[in-house]
Amino acid sequence: MPTTPQPDPAALDTAPHTRPDRATTRALRDADPALRAAYRLCRRITRRHDPAIYALVQLMPSVLRPACWALWAAVTALDDLADAADVAPAERAARVETWTRALGHDLAAGTSTDPVRYALVDMAGRWRLDLTSLQGAMAQTRDDAHGLRFADWAAWRAWCNKEVVPWVEQVRHLFEQAGAPMTLRLDRQADYERFVDGAQLTDVLTDLSTDLAQGLLLLPQEALESFPGAETDLLQGRWSPPVAALITELTALARRRVTRPAMTRGMHPGAAIVLDAAAGLMRAQLDAIEAAGPTLLQRAPRPSLLTRLRVLAPARLRSSLAWSLTPLTVPGPRRPAATANLLSPVVDDTGLRPPPPHLSGARPPQIDADRMPAHVAVIMDGNGRWAEQHNLQRSEGHRAGTAAVREIVYGALEIGLRHLTLYAFSTENWKRDAEEITAILAILQSELDEAPLRDLNVRQRWAGWPDKLPEDLVDSLRREEHRTRARTGLTLTVCINYGGRDEITRTAAALAQAARDGDVDPHLVGEDDFIRHLPHPDMPDVDLLWRTGNEQRTSNFLPWHATYAELYFTPGYWPDMDRRDLWKAITEYSRRQRRHGAVPGPVASRETTACLLTPELPARH
Repeated sequence: MPTTPQPDPAALDTAPHTRPDRATTRALRDADPALRAAYRLCRRITRRHDPAIYALVQLMPSVLRPACWALWAAVTALDDLADAADVAPAERAARVETWTRALGHDLAAGTSTDPVRYALVDMAGRWRLDLTSLQGAMAQTRDDAHGLRFADWAAWRAWCNKEVVPWVEQVRHLFEQAGAPMTLRLDRQADYERFVDGAQLTDVLTDLSTDLAQGLLLLPQEALESFPGAETDLLQGRWSPPVAALITELTALARRRVTRPAMTRGMHPGAAIVLDAAAGLMRAQLDAIEAAGPTLLQRAPRPSLLTRLRVLAPARLRSSLAWSLTPLTVPGPRRPAATANLLSPVVDDTGLRPPPPHLSGARPPQIDADRMPAHVAVIMDGNGRWAEQHNLQRSEGHRAGTAAVREIVYGALEIGLRHLTLYAFSTENWKRDAEEITAILAILQSELDEAPLRDLNVRQRWAGWPDKLPEDLVDSLRREEHRTRARTGLTLTVCINYGGRDEITRTAAALAQAARDGDVDPHLVGEDDFIRHLPHPDMPDVDLLWRTGNEQRTSNFLPWHATYAELYFTPGYWPDMDRRDLWKAITEYSRRQRRHGAVPGPVASRETTACLLTPELPARH
């Protein structure tokens, strides 16, 4: 652990030429000299490697600045390891992996001999942050060391989302923990994604000369092929008409992407000022890229000091006023990060526990891989009728249904299901009695607060829209999405305030907007274009749609995804279901012959079908 004597730590929390901030000094009053030195180092790294990021951090409340410096210093440390020009790709990847694993050990220990990791560990402990969402980003950085190549914009955006977004989300969580949430309206989610794309594209264009010197061209083939000869000219460091035309088009695209004023509507004014300033700095950077011409291939262009001041000076005044009017939460003494063990190397390399066994000792059937559904969707029907059958209020039926949800998730994990989607509350359910609606939403909020699936390898997602939903519920849903985004086991999608026709209508509107923006050719629109504009483009088609409660209809549930789903209806009410019922549904699916419009093949013999059930499913008692 570094022990070099350092000046007063209060200095690391203030902008140049300003007085030390008392709130941040109090926040670090229990910090040892080594930790103070670590934060100072992170500040220097951020300022030296990314002056624009440093300027934006200075617009944030001073109590948040050390944490942001630690985050960006960690990004820089990993990038430097992955980009070392004098080291073989395999060795670069190994170094990133070593650094990442060391962070896991450090989080578990609560300290580190590396100053950047020490600051990161302290930040996570002080602000109660879950760093597991960074696993995917760190793994992507490791893979980047072997080189990057993108076939199209979809692949490029996937890389961007995996490598960049998790770090940005940690900053959003910081704002939330401080009491000034950088809330993004879900109807502006597309604006947010485009903004991130534009920021990354601006960064790629800025660093073009550095990347080309290492033989890297971080642009999709789809973009390069529109300008024949541009790729060869760029890799040879030659400025040509195709290169100039390519840069002009990409600069214009990045400018459109970062100009998203609607994104900050309804956001805390301080957070909105930070994002607006970020957009202003990126537009200034794009101006510099346009003006650079051939020198773009020789050095990174930078806006003039005067240009930067025109963006930052008013932003600094406005942000200072906004934060002075906002009571902020100052972090208390540091405690071990709640998720330290999740990044630590353990027996299964995840740190996540397996689901608890069924009380009866029942184990899942052995289903051949080619007979297993990839995606099971469930209409959880019969909660209210179950309650009436037991002489209880309908709300108690919904409460009992949450236990069934946990059981089904346990069963999905045990049998190895990849995707499970549950229909929890439809857009049509608003027609119900107000008291029942209130009870349902309260139960959903309670489940999110209790987080019974927290330590399972479950990636949680939400499908639906925020209209009419309580703000706290929306925030909790989004929080769980971000917290579990790096999980690699079961993807659990819960549909709340969801309607299938509504989803298709909104997707069509998004596709129309993309065509208007020039991102899609309306004459060449296909199914893939529609899928890319769905709320969850990576959701696979439903293989098995199961409905409980003795009803036989699909009720506006996943119409796009369930076009070829096998339908399975059962009479029992949802609260009576457990994992064995899921296994039975999957077993029934494995016996069916799916044709998708093709000529049916040979019918499997009873003996062949029986082989799919070893051991047999235990009987229900």
